[in-house]
Amino acid sequence: MKYSMILITAISLLLMLDQAATAAGGGDVKADPGAAAGKHFDIKGKQPSTFTVAKQQQLRKSLPFSDKRDFEEQKKGFIAAPDYRKIMAEAGNVAWDMGSYDWLLQGKNFDSINPSLQRQAILNMNYGLYEVLPDKIYQVRGYDLSNISFIKSDTGWIVFDPLITKETAAAALKFINEQLGERPVVAVVYSHSHADHFGGVRGVVNEADVNSGKVKIIAPAGFMEHAVAENIYAGNAMNRRMFYQYGVLLPRSPFGHVDQAIGKNAAAGNTGLIPPTVIIEKDIEEMTIDGVKMVFQNTPGTEAPAEMNTWFPDMKAFWAAENITATIHNIYTLRGALVRDALEWSKQINKALYMFGQDAEVMFASHSWPRWGNDRIQEVMRAQRDTYANLNNGVLHLANQGVTINQIHNVYKVPKSLQQQWAARSYHGSVEHNSRAVINRYLGYWDGNPTTLIPLSPEDSAPLYVEMMGGAKPILARGKALYDQGKYRYAQEILNKLVYAEPNNKAARDLLADAFEQFGYQQESPSVRNSFLAAALELRNGIPTGAIPKTAGPDMIQAMSTDLWLDYLGIRLDSKKAEGHAFKINLVTPDNGEKFVVELSNATLTNIKGYQAKDADLTITINRKDLVNTMMGVVSLDEQIKSGKAKLKGNRDVYKQLKPMLAQFSPDFELMPGTGKKELSLEESTFEQAPLPYTGD
Repeated sequence: MKYSMILITAISLLLMLDQAATAAGGGDVKADPGAAAGKHFDIKGKQPSTFTVAKQQQLRKSLPFSDKRDFEEQKKGFIAAPDYRKIMAEAGNVAWDMGSYDWLLQGKNFDSINPSLQRQAILNMNYGLYEVLPDKIYQVRGYDLSNISFIKSDTGWIVFDPLITKETAAAALKFINEQLGERPVVAVVYSHSHADHFGGVRGVVNEADVNSGKVKIIAPAGFMEHAVAENIYAGNAMNRRMFYQYGVLLPRSPFGHVDQAIGKNAAAGNTGLIPPTVIIEKDIEEMTIDGVKMVFQNTPGTEAPAEMNTWFPDMKAFWAAENITATIHNIYTLRGALVRDALEWSKQINKALYMFGQDAEVMFASHSWPRWGNDRIQEVMRAQRDTYANLNNGVLHLANQGVTINQIHNVYKVPKSLQQQWAARSYHGSVEHNSRAVINRYLGYWDGNPTTLIPLSPEDSAPLYVEMMGGAKPILARGKALYDQGKYRYAQEILNKLVYAEPNNKAARDLLADAFEQFGYQQESPSVRNSFLAAALELRNGIPTGAIPKTAGPDMIQAMSTDLWLDYLGIRLDSKKAEGHAFKINLVTPDNGEKFVVELSNATLTNIKGYQAKDADLTITINRKDLVNTMMGVVSLDEQIKSGKAKLKGNRDVYKQLKPMLAQFSPDFELMPGTGKKELSLEESTFEQAPLPYTGD
């Protein structure tokens, strides 16, 4: 299957995940590992070691498990849950299956799961319709990674964050209308630019109603730019890394995927995007929609580059978007993204605390569960404000004393008073990778030691270490001894060298996988847990094949600007193949009046909007509406030329030269050595390849 012809959204990948896990036996911990799963799924997993069990038991004693307030809040306001636990996608696959995690409700402590993570995973099992504020605010939870919220207006519903997929959002709207009486959707609010907060919009509104003005779609400043562009450029690499962070091929079992911190998982249906019709531009902006007064607080540079909180003054209700949930979030997300600003995040929470938190009687958000009562709301807001602030300030305090990026994760500690507050626990993020992110934001990746400034690649340095350590046999013996002592990080350190030096050494790979697995079992953050368990899976079995999602995301491509697409062509250019070539191409899209110059020089492809080169070698004229089909891979540019929809004037050889210079990226490259490395495919028959963005978390 060609990746060049599709836009694979983050969500469609996450979904394939769901389908793969379902095929593997879902959450049935008694399932036969060989049944349906094939070699890529180990349902049973290896049992936790005595060291892992001891660590889990110590955590059960040291953390405040006697504090049950989250469980009381999680179930408060429950109205009803549908009989079904599965939601089907239009394509016929299972879009959502909450039942695959029912094993979490057995009342058993699983020693293969960090107790704090197991607690969070159980809390995220809430499912159904909930009343947040009587006769005013409702949520449907457990239908997707995020919550969908319904504000009762004079004549209908104002929907906040319509989930990831059309199917799950439509099911949520249908269920609330069945329970509370049918009401039309009069407005939709996108709290921010990640797909789990807008992707299901077509399940709750008709685009014609939006275009006519009957339904307003409201979003923060910068929403469209960031919803489409945030992760385009490195999208293929991000999607590959997402296999680790989201554990997309792990079974749903105590030995695999248990939770995703901010929700159970992501739904696997149709993800769409209807552009907003109302943009909140000011830092603080008031608006009344169908009798509901809302005060929007723009919070750019926090959890998303375009995000906003909302205050309902007449209800004393505060919507915290994804800025305040039941976890400390990612400052650096493991799939890869720009490092976020922990200090700015803290400042925006503080601003919300003093502007709205003094009067709020309920706080609800796009993930997790609401908090009620002003004292409780202020407690949670302060805990999260202080955790992000301490992360920023505490890390820089240590950095200014010489602690480096390669040491900080072993030195920085969250203050004990915050460690004892569940709202300050790092589930979605982790203290370790977030602390490294703060240093990276301010000082970059270099630790100041010239040895690490231009390091050898692992595959080059590893053989030196293996040779000096006396070869594979003593390394394996020492690695096994460290493993048997429960020193999994030490075992990883030397075994990783051996695996890089000898990628086909099965004994080394299996022992490293065992160390990864035990260390993964101990992690509080599901992203970190998933990453270690996914690496173990690939070390044992190779990179899974046949796990390619279906095409998705036409709305995302239509929203992608032409210049963004041209930027991506520049990333796809293989400089070695372009060496010695130079040309200029004018691109014109008459139906929207845009024009560009695309120039190849010095083995680099650049573009500029609003200009035309007088000495262009070639001019390509195509309407934007037709170019979108080419960007989506529905029709190749060659076919557009043949049909007359794209016109070439000038030297056509330039076009023929460019095509074989463009790499077709495929997300099947190895992350661990020897798991099945694939070479880049350079297609000579296609000009276009849609980027592979991830627009979540």
